[in-house]
Amino acid sequence: MTLVAPLLILLLIGIIEVARYATFAIMVGNAARAGVQYGAQNMVLALDSNGMATAAKNDAQNIAGLQNPSAGYFCKCSDGTASTCLPTDCSSSHRLVYVQVTVSGTFNSMFHFPSVQNTFPVSATATMRVAQ
Repeated sequence: MTLVAPLLILLLIGIIEVARYATFAIMVGNAARAGVQYGAQNMVLALDSNGMATAAKNDAQNIAGLQNPSAGYFCKCSDGTASTCLPTDCSSSHRLVYVQVTVSGTFNSMFHFPSVQNTFPVSATATMRVAQ
């Protein structure tokens, strides 16, 4: 039993770190989705990149190591061709507008071991079509 206890403790530490990393990644993804949900409501909000970034930050208030979210919009034609978001684009189809938010953060592990990296970058991008 005395030989197994240190191995079980190391295994438990590994399980805790994986669970913390998974939780951190889920929170970063949720923040990105909150940002696109704000921007996808209508065309006016789709142009509000600061509002989308703020919505993502507000959702991620408990995330330490969060960098500033990036937000924006882009367009495609419904037939799959590229669009520059001009009203004259997509002559044979209609224009679809999408919003996209990227949230990044740095996960810091609770336990530090020699020659093992203790910070890990986490990034999530969410894309959603704007209601028109």
